[in-house]
Amino acid sequence: MNLLRTITFFGSLLFLLNLTSNAQQRPMFTQYMFNGLVLNPAYAGSHESISATALSRIQWVGIDGAPVTHTFSIHSPIPDRNIAIGAVFSNDQIGVTNRNTLNLSYAYRIEMRNAILSMGLQGGLTSSKVNYDEIGANDPNLQYNGSALLPNFGLGLYLYGKRYYAGISVPTALKNSWAGEGDANNSDGFSSVEVPHFFGTFGFLVDLSPLVKLKPSILVKSVDGAPIEFDFNANLILDDKLWIGVSYRSFDALSLLLDIQLSAQFKLGYAYDYTLSELSQATTGSHEIMLNYRFVFSKSKIVTPRYF
Repeated sequence: MNLLRTITFFGSLLFLLNLTSNAQQRPMFTQYMFNGLVLNPAYAGSHESISATALSRIQWVGIDGAPVTHTFSIHSPIPDRNIAIGAVFSNDQIGVTNRNTLNLSYAYRIEMRNAILSMGLQGGLTSSKVNYDEIGANDPNLQYNGSALLPNFGLGLYLYGKRYYAGISVPTALKNSWAGEGDANNSDGFSSVEVPHFFGTFGFLVDLSPLVKLKPSILVKSVDGAPIEFDFNANLILDDKLWIGVSYRSFDALSLLLDIQLSAQFKLGYAYDYTLSELSQATTGSHEIMLNYRFVFSKSKIVTPRYF
């Protein structure tokens, strides 16, 4: 009963937090399936080794001030214990706004018959800066700068086995607001609000032949005041070495993915987004590059492929 109560508590809290949000702000990732700790703290330890991932996204190439995002995450289970830890650092540049975020994650893992149920918590700080001096604006209404250091926390559930995974999460559960002061010509300044976002993920693996596997997955993003967004993805995995995928993001983009398992420990990935909205007239698309490395310190330990 204690396990059931814990799961019910986490699930109810995630649902209630989702009802309080009112705008979509978090950066998007096409290769979310390889960058799970950014979305869900319960993902920590799921690679069963020390796993480090770096991902850079350049969005809407050709549009001045378009988002540019860099993330680095690292996570690991703790040997002989049912817990895992992780950390995520991200930098997000959008126009004159620059945000740096550091989150530390903790996950409690419960071994089930053919799967692991992980319950995760994270806490961190976000440093946000707005600097209109960068664009040299002559408009007196744009002559202000501001900065803020804001705390936040998140939580999530993640269930996974060798052939499937499912997760729900709220990476930022607090509704934060901050403001910048105007100058003598602009007393109003500006204000910004950070609100919770809800994520749901699901994927599974199918053997098409001894050398070919298919891995469909879906990401659901929800925040009050914006349409629910879906990312549908399908990857063909050839001989556990080459991943060829396609994704569709509702209201936004069609994507192509290519990932290469260079060794048992090292994976390189690339994604290209073709914009489907009206922005396609101004941009040549978006690009992502992903690197993942799994550290193994014992020569006797075999590194098994990770599909999620």
